[in-house]
Amino acid sequence: MRLLILGTGGMAAQHAKHFAAIEGVTLVGGVDVDPARLAKFNATHGIPNGFASLQEAIAWGEFDAIANVTPDRIHHETSIAALQAGKHVFCEKPLATDATKAFEMVDVAEKAGLINMVNLTYRNVAQLQKAREIVLSGQIGSVKHVEASYLQSWLVSKAWGDWRTESQWLWRLSKSHGSNGVLGDIGVHILDFASYGAGLDIDHVFARLKTFDKAPDNKIGEYTLDANDSFTMAVDFTNGALGVIHASRWATGHLNELRLRCYGDKGSVEVRHRHSGSELLVCLGEDIETATWKTLEVEPVETNYQRFATAVKTGHNLEPSFRHAANLQKVLDLATVSDAELRELAAR
Repeated sequence: MRLLILGTGGMAAQHAKHFAAIEGVTLVGGVDVDPARLAKFNATHGIPNGFASLQEAIAWGEFDAIANVTPDRIHHETSIAALQAGKHVFCEKPLATDATKAFEMVDVAEKAGLINMVNLTYRNVAQLQKAREIVLSGQIGSVKHVEASYLQSWLVSKAWGDWRTESQWLWRLSKSHGSNGVLGDIGVHILDFASYGAGLDIDHVFARLKTFDKAPDNKIGEYTLDANDSFTMAVDFTNGALGVIHASRWATGHLNELRLRCYGDKGSVEVRHRHSGSELLVCLGEDIETATWKTLEVEPVETNYQRFATAVKTGHNLEPSFRHAANLQKVLDLATVSDAELRELAAR
């Protein structure tokens, strides 16, 4: 597979590193509107060709697929352009800024019969994959209740830098700079973590969003700090189970932590994921009588990058697909409406 990396900031280095390590994948080009950034990126990763635009790269044409690492608002037009040019697409999350655009991308990809996948990075957590396997095998019985959380502390800690002075963080707090707050930034991750791990789709949603005061007049320089900082979401799953999903950037003491608990009528599973590592705990069989939890050791799994390369090689699309990501985006969109109208909404 000859791969073009579209956008060379942010996550692009991770894409370059992971794809370059896969046998049969060659990084053939980079694309960026900033020539200095592009030149540095290509030199760092040994990429021979550079282009100022996707259109210029498509005119060249010597590639099979793109890794779309552009800003969120650019995903729609660039992914569609690549698909229409006959190129497979591996897109960063979220797939689009709203469900309407996301489903347009699904339609183009599926009609073209091209590989389309989204980099929901926590699919790479082996403990989550194993938890889903346990749930789907029936070992915990019928899922009745789900808890999921994504907690970050960068608004109260400088471990990741000082958000008050750094544009890479400030834009995430400002609607006018393209942010949909914590809901848009990490909401898609925890929704996927919850629904994928539980093996269930979300049926109904009731959400509350909150933006907290962070500066005088909630403004720092050109940034109006009006994007949501925390959300809570009550959901019904398709099997009738209830779920509670929440996320915040104010979670003091939690640098970057995802947690999932699935409770069934025969047992339970819990996944904890942090920068320092991941854990899978289970309460199964006779252990439910004594509330005894055991930690399971889990073997590593293939990454999204590896699965995309496999999908292109075999011609068979793998998950997470554009359609899956579009369905998640629909839930995110409904959460915003639910908060504004203070009512529960059907997701399906």
